[in-house]
Amino acid sequence: MSLANLLDRAANGGRLTFEEGVLLYTQASLHDLGAAAHQRRMSLYPTTDVTYVIDTTINYTNVCNVHCSFCAFFRPEKHGEGYTMSHDEVLGRVKWAADQGATQIMIQGGVNPELRIEWFERLFERVRSEFPNVDLHSLSVSEINGLAKVEGRSPREVLERLRGAGLKSLPGAGAEILVERVRKRISARKIVPDEWLGIMRDAQLLGMPTTATMMFGSIETLEERIEHLEVMRALQDETGGFTAFIPWYYVPFNTPLRGKESTGLDYLRVLAISRLYLDNFPHLQASWLTPGLKMGQLALFYGCDDMGGTILEERVVTLAGSTNVATRKQLEELVIGAGFRPVVRDTYWNLRPEMALAGA
Repeated sequence: MSLANLLDRAANGGRLTFEEGVLLYTQASLHDLGAAAHQRRMSLYPTTDVTYVIDTTINYTNVCNVHCSFCAFFRPEKHGEGYTMSHDEVLGRVKWAADQGATQIMIQGGVNPELRIEWFERLFERVRSEFPNVDLHSLSVSEINGLAKVEGRSPREVLERLRGAGLKSLPGAGAEILVERVRKRISARKIVPDEWLGIMRDAQLLGMPTTATMMFGSIETLEERIEHLEVMRALQDETGGFTAFIPWYYVPFNTPLRGKESTGLDYLRVLAISRLYLDNFPHLQASWLTPGLKMGQLALFYGCDDMGGTILEERVVTLAGSTNVATRKQLEELVIGAGFRPVVRDTYWNLRPEMALAGA
C-alpha cells in the first residue's frame, strides 16, 4: 500500500499494523503526517475547543532508590541533598494551588523506601478532607511498585488502599520507552515493561482512569518508539482505561546520561504518529513543558486536542534543564492565536465553563 493510501486510511480511523506504523513514521513527510493527524483529530472533535486543566505537580521527595541515568532530580538514600516534605508542607502547596484555581493535584516524587503506605494514606486523607474540590491524580507506577515491595503486598492491594484514602487517578509517569533493551540502559532498577502495564491494568480495573506517557529521545530507536505505542494500544484495547497519551522528549543537560536534545520537528512527528497509531485513545495532549510554548501551539495542528496543564509547580523536568513556564493567560492566548477556543476541564475531561478567565 502506498504512503498516501496508508495516511488516508489512518486519517479516517483505520488501524495501522506495526510495520505500517514504522513505515509512516520513518518515510512520510512531516507535512503529510501532520495533515493526516490533524484530520483525525478534527473528525474526533469537530469543534474549535481545545481543553486544558489547572493543575500543579508537587515533588514531595527527591530520595529515590531507582537511580535512573536520565534523571537530574533524584538523590540516593542518605544523600545530603535529599529531602522529604512534611504533610504540612505538602498541604501548604496544595492550598496555594487550590487558591490559584487548581482542580488537579499531582503529588509525585522519587521511590523513597523510608515512606510506608500509612504515610501516603494520612496525606491523601488530609487532602481529601481539607480540599474536597481537588482531584488527586498522583504517584507513578514506580512509586506504587516501590510501596508494594516495602509493604510486602501486591500492587493491586496498594492501589486499593490508596484509592480508599482519596487517590482518584494514576498518571502515566515512569513509562519512558516500554522496551526492555532501552530500560536496561537508562533505568535498570526500574519496573520492567510488563509490570508497568500490569499496574496500569490493575488501576484501570479498579475504576481509576490513567494517562499514558512516552519519554523519547534518549537511546531508543525509531522502531522502538512504535513498539511503545503498540503495547499502549494493546492494553487500551483490553481495558479502555487510558484517558490520554502524552509524549514528551528527554531533557539531557544536567543528567548522568547526557546526550542531545530532540528537535521540535522530532516532537511534531512523534505527536502525529501517536494520533494515527493510537486509534483507541480519546485524547492526545501537548506537553509544552519540554519543547516550549510555541511548540505546544504547533502541536494543535499535529493531532493534539488538549494543551495539558498549567503545571504551577514542578521540579523534575526543571532540574534536567527545562526552563519553560506558563500562566493560564499565556496558555489561553496560545490556543486563541492558533484559531481555537480554550476550555477548562477537570482530570476526567469534564468541561468546566464556570472556570473561564474573566473576560474570556
